[in-house]
Amino acid sequence: MKKMIVLLLVCLFAGEMHSQVLTGIEVLRERGFEELQGKRVGLVTNPSGVDRNLRSTIDILFEAPEVNLVALYGPEHGVRGDAYAGDHVAGGVDAKTGLPVYSLYGSSREPTPEMLKGVDVMVYDIQDVGTRCYTFISTLGLVMRACAKADIEVLVLDRPNPLGGYKIEGPCVEDGFFSFVSEFRIPFVYGLTVAELAGLINEEGLNCGQKGDQKPLKCRLNVIPMRGWHRWMLFQDTGLPWVLPSPNIPSIESALHYPASGICGEFGHINTGVGYTIPFETFAAEWIDADALKEKLDSYALEGVAFRTIHYKPMAGSLQGKLLHGVQFFFTDYEKAPVTLLQFYVMQAVNELYPEHSPYPMKKTRMLDIICGTDYVRTTFGKRLKVSDIVDYWNKDTQNFRTLSQNYYLYR
Repeated sequence: MKKMIVLLLVCLFAGEMHSQVLTGIEVLRERGFEELQGKRVGLVTNPSGVDRNLRSTIDILFEAPEVNLVALYGPEHGVRGDAYAGDHVAGGVDAKTGLPVYSLYGSSREPTPEMLKGVDVMVYDIQDVGTRCYTFISTLGLVMRACAKADIEVLVLDRPNPLGGYKIEGPCVEDGFFSFVSEFRIPFVYGLTVAELAGLINEEGLNCGQKGDQKPLKCRLNVIPMRGWHRWMLFQDTGLPWVLPSPNIPSIESALHYPASGICGEFGHINTGVGYTIPFETFAAEWIDADALKEKLDSYALEGVAFRTIHYKPMAGSLQGKLLHGVQFFFTDYEKAPVTLLQFYVMQAVNELYPEHSPYPMKKTRMLDIICGTDYVRTTFGKRLKVSDIVDYWNKDTQNFRTLSQNYYLYR
């Protein structure tokens, strides 16, 4: 009986804790939109910008009598999510609201002066995934840069980092490798919410444009923090609904697994589940013996991760309809797991089993390098395909960045 009471109290506490997590848009609404009153408002968002009842931030602001929403700005995939990965986003008029829509993923990725005319404050509300190469934070940085030039205020509505607030992994971007998928000198996984990241970008002079060699510009930044979020929380701990921010991140699991396999996908010799029902959760190929790969990976005794064999046929992509064999991976302890290095351990295992299927020499070297933020990983790992050759480099910036980023924490 006592055990049942304790369990009931735990469940009730967990449910209460979840109900307390409010995103920035919900906090802003509770405050009567006071930060936007009397101002002409622009909004950068996509379908992930919703409240807990799945009501769009576009509709919330458009219908609020206190708010004068005058323009929408579409990042990769568009304001309404109707553009696929990599496709240019078209501007025009939003059919539901009649508001002008400006593309930030077309001929220009930084708002032009013409796009910003008549805007007093630019609001940003997009669900982040916590990984540097995901382009929405790059859009945020370029919006901040353009608004700094035009002396327009930027208001970031905060949302959870689905990877939590403690996980920091990977090297910072080196000179010569800044791009739209590596916009800032930050680690591959950076452990900050989007509002915290905006503060760091603004105050530390990281907003230097895609070449990384332009003068940093500081905008008039304001943020609306969440209520009830804590650094230890993964997204599933928040009780909030997950709305896919892009087509290949349909679930919380996809977001958690993305930094563990996305780089491997750029090597091009192993399928990571993209094109199947569990994107970024697998490592498989036609020529892999699933049992042998699992046994090899298990022999590494990697902390916080487990593997099972899997066989599947992708429903899209270059391997559509072909039977692939490999492993699906699960995180048993996300904080302890070597998340971003996991894919390199897999490539090491595959090379030990099938050296004839080495991804070297590579075709897409430039894209791999800018995603990693350096060519060191490709060139050094390529010599022997051993994680031990890159692990020190991979971890060299994490402690310094952790110390720096703590200055911008909004949550504990």
